[in-house]
Amino acid sequence: MVDTATADELATADDPPTLGKAARNVAFALIAGGMLLAALDSTIMATALPTIVGDLGGGEHMTWVVTAYLLTQTIATVLAGKFGDLFGRKSIFILSIIVFVVASALAGAAQNMPWLIGMRAVQGLGGGGLTVTATAMIGDIIPLRDRGKYQGALGAVFGVTTVLGPLLGGLFTDHLSWRWVFYINVPVAAVILVLSFRLLPSTKAVARPVIDYLGIAFVSAGSGALILATSWGGTQYAWGSATIIGLFVASVVLLAIFVMVELRASDPVLPMRLFRGNVFSISSVLSFIVGFALLGAMTFLPTYLQYCQGVSATVSGVRTFPMVIGLLIASISAGNVVSTTGRYKPFPIVGAVVMGVGLFLLSRLDANSSTLTSSVAMFVLGVGIGLAMQVLTIIVQNTADYRDLGVATSGVTFFRTMGSSFGSSVFGAIYANQLASHLGKAVASSGADPKLVTTPDGVRGLPAAQHSSVVGAYADSLQTVFSYAIPVAGVALVVALFLKQVPLRGLSQSGAADVGQGFAIPDQRTSQEQLEGQFVRILKTDFPAVAPRLLREAGSGMDAVQMWIVRQVAIYQHQAEGGVADPVVIAGTKRMPVGVIQPAIDDATQAGLIAAAEGGLVLTDQGRTAFRAVIRAILTWVRQQIERENEAPLTDAELEQLRRIARRLALHEEEQISDPVAAARSLAAGSS
Repeated sequence: MVDTATADELATADDPPTLGKAARNVAFALIAGGMLLAALDSTIMATALPTIVGDLGGGEHMTWVVTAYLLTQTIATVLAGKFGDLFGRKSIFILSIIVFVVASALAGAAQNMPWLIGMRAVQGLGGGGLTVTATAMIGDIIPLRDRGKYQGALGAVFGVTTVLGPLLGGLFTDHLSWRWVFYINVPVAAVILVLSFRLLPSTKAVARPVIDYLGIAFVSAGSGALILATSWGGTQYAWGSATIIGLFVASVVLLAIFVMVELRASDPVLPMRLFRGNVFSISSVLSFIVGFALLGAMTFLPTYLQYCQGVSATVSGVRTFPMVIGLLIASISAGNVVSTTGRYKPFPIVGAVVMGVGLFLLSRLDANSSTLTSSVAMFVLGVGIGLAMQVLTIIVQNTADYRDLGVATSGVTFFRTMGSSFGSSVFGAIYANQLASHLGKAVASSGADPKLVTTPDGVRGLPAAQHSSVVGAYADSLQTVFSYAIPVAGVALVVALFLKQVPLRGLSQSGAADVGQGFAIPDQRTSQEQLEGQFVRILKTDFPAVAPRLLREAGSGMDAVQMWIVRQVAIYQHQAEGGVADPVVIAGTKRMPVGVIQPAIDDATQAGLIAAAEGGLVLTDQGRTAFRAVIRAILTWVRQQIERENEAPLTDAELEQLRRIARRLALHEEEQISDPVAAARSLAAGSS
């Protein structure tokens, strides 16, 4: 009997839209463009900040230009993932671009520091939406087998911004205006917006997600109050003032309420059960410290270079490359070693020591330090950060339950972002407090014009005697900033010593060398998406060696060629509107004339596996039974591999996820071309 229905229970309703390779790459380019815009705006400000402060004033609020963006970006990252599930990711991606481009235009037009900080906060909302939606949309448009390499490319885009940001900020500041740091986003985002409307595929929203609004509100308010206290303490208000004490008390109360809310929430933004494990708790603290050191250094190194070394904004961006190079080398090397050996504990320990050495070297820099000396100090700090940075996400993924993989990974990213915010605000408060004292004395003793000493250009133009005194004030202030950061590395060392070493799971180990993880690319993949990654990796690396054995053990009676053609017919029955597979289409996707696959069709027909039907081919009942038997054998083998790697049995829910993944892989062709029928007929005509 011939069954002309599609592959019934093998079919799945949540396949991504089928795109040709060209359309897929265009969609990915748009997604990567959105990611680039958002990630770039967290690093491009560093080299422009000294000039912005000189133009707008409000130096005591300088770090809030960075902190405001990070805080709202973190909030938006949590909300955008949920809203994308609710309203469709394309809609949230486009809305995020609109918010981002409007805020960029208004930030470029800022006339004072509060205006700029406010627009940076709005920018962060758009940037967070772009970042998390971009990573999620990969799953909407990229076939499962190719998803890993596209996610890796997206991670590389995220990492490149660490290099490009300071350089571009300096170029715009020197050759146009600091306002172009923001204005440049407008035409680029406008192009991405127009093309996204037309070219990005729409996907249906899934079931209504549960959004932990209370948790998001309380953690945001508590973190904001704590950052305000550390930013204002000792500068705008005395540490013992009612305002600062009130902010600290409010922060403690709000964060305590957050913990209580999370204990009762049905889908908490940060499940408290994660903190029961040593590895997540230790990794979160280390991630906080890494963020603290990284962004704190990135914010103030250009200030040192422009004021104390007298270089331009562009050159200051270039001169920070040693730190980024050190970070990249250490991060990628650590990831590769972890991937090979499975040992990760030494890296945070050594990283903390090297980070402390780097901060000590930075604290010794002054106006007379050579380029080589400052470059070595920055390189050492970068190596220290990189050694710890890459492995933290891997460590957490290694120990979290599958149900918590996404939220645990995003939790580590959250703590790193919070660390960056605190690093910026704490370093900023120390810097503002020290500079007010040192610079006041320098101006009084040298007679320098107070209006000239606040900008790099003004300082460079001072007479020699005044210049030496003013530069010394900046150098002393920055030395104090980096000196105060050294104990933070000491805390990281002590914390890292308590980190447990456990065997790496296959999923975590396979992603250890991914540069995107080193730069904390937001990862809010669900447990199913994490399981997909492990499934696909096993198929690519281990399956070819055991495929003949599994085919025999399935008892289907098929050989490899018969299995291939049966699967092709099943795929195109599933995809075709009439439930019939056209051999011309099958051949077209393989870029070959239909005559090449005709012997395989004839053999499978003779074996009773497929049969001719009006318009093409269909599976027979015998073919369908044989196909299912092979898929079941493969699924059983993959399950065994996953449970062996994870050293734990899969739950019933995870087994159902595994079956759904198997259905998608069984009935989704690896590669599509835009017009397979035309291509196949063209090839057939050419061969004749």
